[in-house]
Amino acid sequence: MGFYYLLLLLIGVFFLIAGLLRKDVSWSVKVVIILFVVGILCIVSAVILLMPGSSDIIAELLKLNQ
Repeated sequence: MGFYYLLLLLIGVFFLIAGLLRKDVSWSVKVVIILFVVGILCIVSAVILLMPGSSDIIAELLKLNQ
């Protein structure tokens, strides 16, 4: 599972860098914004999932253990 979280983190970093480095924004403003937002979401979710005890946090948020 940690491999996929790391992969999610790397994809997020890639999208973030791709969103920041796009200089020809005149025709693709929406693409740049989407890449930036998706990159940040991937990074945040990967960091949260890589923390110890993240499964307990997710179970509490989803109310899996009643």
